[in-house]
Amino acid sequence: MKRESALIQRSDWATEADQWVGRFEGGDYGTNVTILFFSSNTVGNGPSLHFHPYDEVFIVRQGRARFTVGGKIIDAEAGQIVFGPANVPHKFENLGPGRLETTDIHLNDRFIQTDLEE
Repeated sequence: MKRESALIQRSDWATEADQWVGRFEGGDYGTNVTILFFSSNTVGNGPSLHFHPYDEVFIVRQGRARFTVGGKIIDAEAGQIVFGPANVPHKFENLGPGRLETTDIHLNDRFIQTDLEE
């Protein structure tokens, strides 16, 4: 695949019209990064325990979140960044009050996830 600049429309990655929710997979553009956008107004909402075979960087854009990364609990708020190493189980949840928005950078050209709990 030839790499060149691209403008990616919101309609190409977003799954909700009024929130930052969706995914950009870098493999479609010849780059080794995938980005997930998470947003929830519900306290306690977030992905269940899982891991990826690559590193992940979480940017908390709005709100407060409780991250579990391996055996460590990390409370983070807007403006902070959490690092999750490859193959380490992790999850996060909205601590509230209000909306939690994160931008999750997966250091891989495709999204790969192994869920550990339902």
